[in-house]
Order: sequence, then structure tokens, then C-alpha cells
Amino acid sequence: MSIALLGLGGCCNKHSRPIEIDNALTQEEIAAGILTPEVMWKMGRVGLAGLSPDASRLLYTVTWYNLQENRGVTAIYLREAASGEVRQLTDFKSNNHSPQWSADGRRIYFLSDRSGSSQVWEMTVEGGNTRQIKGEGVADVEGFGVSPDEKHIWLVRPVHVADRRSSDLYADLDKSKARVYDDLMCRHWDCWDEGEYRHIFVAELDNGYLGNCRDIIGEEAAWDAPLAPYFNMSEISWHPAGTQLAYTCKPLTGTSYALSTDSDIFVYDLASGTTRNICKQAIRLKMGDSGVEATQLTMPGYDKYPVFSPDGSKIAFCSQRRPGNESDKSRLFVWDSETDKMQDLTADFDYNASNLIWDGNEGIYFIAPIHATHQLCRVNMEGKVAVLTEGDHDINAVSIANGKAVADICTIASPSELYDIKLGSGVLTQLTFINQPILEHLKLGRVEKRWVATTDGKEMLTWVILPPDFDPNKKYPALLYCQGGPQNVVSQFWSYRWNFQLMAAQGYVVVAPNRRGLPSFGQEWLDQISGDYSGQNIRDYLAAIDDVAAEPWVDEERLGCVGASYGGYSVYFLAGHHNGRFKALISHCGIFDFDSMYGSTEELFFLNNDYGGAYWEKDNATAMRTFANSPHRFVDRWDTPILIITGELDFRIPYTQSLEAFTAARLHGIDARLVEFEDEDHQVMKPQNSIVWNREFFGWLNKYLKK
Repeated sequence: MSIALLGLGGCCNKHSRPIEIDNALTQEEIAAGILTPEVMWKMGRVGLAGLSPDASRLLYTVTWYNLQENRGVTAIYLREAASGEVRQLTDFKSNNHSPQWSADGRRIYFLSDRSGSSQVWEMTVEGGNTRQIKGEGVADVEGFGVSPDEKHIWLVRPVHVADRRSSDLYADLDKSKARVYDDLMCRHWDCWDEGEYRHIFVAELDNGYLGNCRDIIGEEAAWDAPLAPYFNMSEISWHPAGTQLAYTCKPLTGTSYALSTDSDIFVYDLASGTTRNICKQAIRLKMGDSGVEATQLTMPGYDKYPVFSPDGSKIAFCSQRRPGNESDKSRLFVWDSETDKMQDLTADFDYNASNLIWDGNEGIYFIAPIHATHQLCRVNMEGKVAVLTEGDHDINAVSIANGKAVADICTIASPSELYDIKLGSGVLTQLTFINQPILEHLKLGRVEKRWVATTDGKEMLTWVILPPDFDPNKKYPALLYCQGGPQNVVSQFWSYRWNFQLMAAQGYVVVAPNRRGLPSFGQEWLDQISGDYSGQNIRDYLAAIDDVAAEPWVDEERLGCVGASYGGYSVYFLAGHHNGRFKALISHCGIFDFDSMYGSTEELFFLNNDYGGAYWEKDNATAMRTFANSPHRFVDRWDTPILIITGELDFRIPYTQSLEAFTAARLHGIDARLVEFEDEDHQVMKPQNSIVWNREFFGWLNKYLKK
């Protein structure tokens, strides 16, 4: 499929080089009809931007890639609701993304790097009259939001607030390359702390120019808003009158930051310049018979994603009650500015809430994971929840305006496309067909939903993906997929990294269980894994693969086990406990040695919650059980060929974990292979690296599992 450029807006940086997008399948690919890594990188990746205020138009983005150039480009598209006509508003000479509607729906604000840095631009709905919003500062803008009255704008920019580099500390030694720290959080996710943080700025907006730009986080604040490492701009929200800004912040540093999930919702008032934390309300407590009083601060866990109600009197947000537990239930809270009271609207709903959208002032739409799918729900102000959609799909994002709804939806068998949702009936109608010219030539595997009995008498939902042209009279090799997180649901996701259809297309039956510790089956099911990494969830994995391997169309002598992150840990642990089931193993960025992991990762609150504590807490039975069951303690039992993959920039599970595992495997005489990416972190994102990853992945499996 070649891309036609329609209604292109503006010019680009004259020094930029347009990226050529020609993602048509070759005749060989059409004849084969099989999903391959190369075919997958020809697919466009759709992103939902939003409906216009009157719902007559829809903005969205598509990111396209050129494999040979090892880069991609994002363009903005507009779809007319009445006619279905689609116009591409920006070209491929620059990246253009994050479009937002003006209040009257006549103009579009967006981010573009066409000037040489990432800045805010605006254009008409036809893609014309493009101009940059200019003003103070030259730093890249990473996110923005125009106020409803279009008199102000918030911008997220990097700010240097602390000297960490030796060249900053010692001006006469500008060629020195040291970093100097006095506390923890020296590095986070994929980068070292060099004293730069993301801050929110608020500026006046007047006829395309910015004025009176203020850093509302504080010029010396050594923390980020929105939160690192993802910097999700959904953590910032305008008051409907444009007079206040609500945002998420975790104003902690060093050790305190590493040990805590205590982020809060802050409200900044433009007129007074004051900021209020709405989540910290002191409660006076009587302590025993002595009558001694203590102050307890409420809401000590993650509080995120504030959204003002249409009348501006309330803020809805997501809240986790338990400190240090990033996988606690995400509850839908509402704060009333008039009474200063909080209300948990999902107290009786045993699933997470995300993507909050007000329905007038009397209800809130949200997305919830339910039985390994994601559905659109609505809750009223009395806490009554209605699940509005059903089916085996993932609703990833939704935009609602003027009584209409559009959602980004995918399944295991189809990448994201945009769908209309009838809010009354929940009926879905597909609106975009970005990848249809590719999908129509591919044979995809059938996806089956299977309930597997666990060793403790429960039922576990397991997805089984069969190879294309599946023949029940044949025998196929099978892969046990171990999910990461560990608390990430195995839902109807379409991934460009771990793609079940890609595995099935190479002739493998894929077994993907929703083992203990995964969301969408209630908080008890999810919580069970914490402090029990080597326990029930491992037995769940084995129950799933044993159940499917008993089918006559699975070859029990050709079973593999694969996984990343916590899934990579699972592979390492199973390597010493699988009792001869598997003939090939693949671990990507897995945890191998719990002791060294504790001392080399960054967000220690996660390990304190899931391990139960530190390795030196000898009186802590949970922690001692965890560390006693670290995979590295069972290497003497390893007997299976293993491929180990890691990224040098991974600071969540440092690449040294993979080096330790590779060393242990080779010194024990195990066939092993190490693939290390010098420019990737916890995930492999770059196009050509992804192709290498897949060739190594399937090359290893084919070597040991294919006859």
C-alpha cells in the first residue's frame, strides 16, 4: 500500500529529509500469506486523538516506518463523520503528533519538529494556514494543552535544576565525564540522572504568541511532572474555565523517591499563583489510653490522571490505596471542591479504572480490564457501575463528545483500528482500515479461549493461538508464554514486540495463560503473587502448558518457554523446575539473581512489595522465602538450551542480570546464546533491532523445536 498525501499542511524544516513510506507487500509476501517481522513493520500504528467538540470530525495519528532507514514518522489525519472521507493533514517531512481541537472546532493545535525542535503549531481543519506558537524559551516541548478559553497554554519542557555531571561541578574540567551522587535514584528506566527534569510551564496565549511563561513546579524542584519514566500527558488537566490546572506530581527525591509511590493531585490557580495538594488531608488520631495524638496523611499511594468535571466543581482521578504497591486496585475517586470531600465511586467494583471521561456532571466513563479484555464502563455518582461493551477485544483509549464515542480497539488477531461505540447499546462499528491492504493477504491463526483447572481448584483463562491453516491431524510445537509485569493482564493485545500471531505464523501453538498475579480477575487473584514469585503462579504456568500439551495436535517433545521481564524471571525459574517439559527457553531482560537485583534496580518500592523486603531482613519470613527461591540458586538443575536477550540501557532489570545467567549457563555446559542491544532498554523499539530480535528469537526456537 502506498500513501497518498492529501491536504498537506505547512512546510517543514528545510534541512529535514522526508521519509519514504511504501509499505506495499511484495509479490513474494503476498504469495506466502504469512505474517513475518518484516511484514509487521510495514503496518501503520494508529493513535486516537479525539472527536471535535460537535463530534462531526475525528482526529487521529498514524506512525509509519521505513525499515531500511531504521526510523519512522507520525502524521495527522482527519476523518469526516458524515461522509467517512479521510484527509492526511501533515506530510512525512517531519513528525507531527498530539493534535488537539480548538474550543470552536475550527483549528487544530499539534506538536511538530519541522522547525528543528519540537514545538506547538496550529493549522486549520483543512491543514492550511500553519504557524508555530512562538514565545519564550527554545527547549523542546514534550507535551502541551490549550485552555478551554484559549487564553493560556501549559507546556512540558526539560529543565536543568541540579548539577550531577563533573563538568557542571568543575567548570575548569569541561572534558570530564563523571557523574556525582549523594542519594539513590542515580538512574531511572533508561537514563542517568544528569540534573534535568520535566516541569510544567503555564503561559499566556495571545494570537499565536506566548507570554509570561511560568514554571509552576518550581525552578529548583528536582522531580518530574508528569511522572517519570513515562511522562504521560494525561496527568495534566485544565479547569473548564481555564482558571486552574490539575496535575500529578511526586515531590520526592533520592531514597524517599525510590521507596515510595506517593504521588498526589495538585491544583494550581492561575490568578493567585498558589498550588494546593488535594490528596493530603490530615486526620487526627487518638493513640491508645495515653491520649497522645498523631497526624495521619491520607492517600499515600499513586494518585494520577485528574480530570475536572464540566462545571469545574469536582475532579475525578485514579487512586491506589496501598503505599508501595504499584499494582494495587486503581480506584475511581472524585474530589468535591465545595466540600473538600473524597468519594470512591468504584468501591464495589473489583476491577481497575482508567481513561476517565465525565458524562456531564453526573457520571464518568472509564475503561476497565475484565476477564482478560478491556471494556468501556460508566459509573454514576452513587457508585453504580454499568459495563457498556462486551466481547473479546481491548479498548485501549476512547474519545467522547456530543453523545458520540470513538475508541482505539485491537485484538490478538488485529492491530489497533478506530471504532464507533454506540453508548446506549455498546455496538461497535469499525471506522478505519489502516492495515486492511496488508491483512487481507495474510492468514492469521485462530484464537481460542480456554479455561484451565489450576492446582488449587480454580479456573484460569488461557488464550491459545493456533497456526494458520491449522490441521488437528498434525502435531505442532508449542510455546508457553510467560507474561511480564508481573501484574500485566494477558488480554486481547496486539503487540509489535511480543506478537502471538507472529509466533503462530511460524508454526507454533501459543499458550498464553492469565496466571495468578494478573489484573481483570479481581484483586485477590492479582495480589496473590506478591511475596510468592516461586509459588502458585509457577504452578499455573505448568497447569496451562500441561493442559494444552495433552491435545493430540501438540507434540509434547517440542515444547518451548519464552518471556520478558517477570516473564524472563519465570523462564529462569522454570529452567530449574520444569522437569524435562521444555526443549528450548528464551528469557528477555529477566531477573536472575534476586540479591543483586535488589541492589542494582531503581524503584525499590516495587521489590519491597513483591519480594516482601530486602535480603538482609533475616527476621522477615516472606523476604527470606523470596530470596531463597531466586533462580540463580537452581542453576545446577539447568539442562535446557537457553537464549538470553538484554538491553544495555535497561536500568529497571540491569543487563548484568542477563550476563550472570549467560555465564551460569555456559559454565554448566548448557547451550546458550546472548544477544545484547547497546542502544535499547527494557524493550526493543528500533525497527532493525526488532528484526534482529525476531530472527534470533525464531532462529533459536526453530533450531531446537522444529524437526
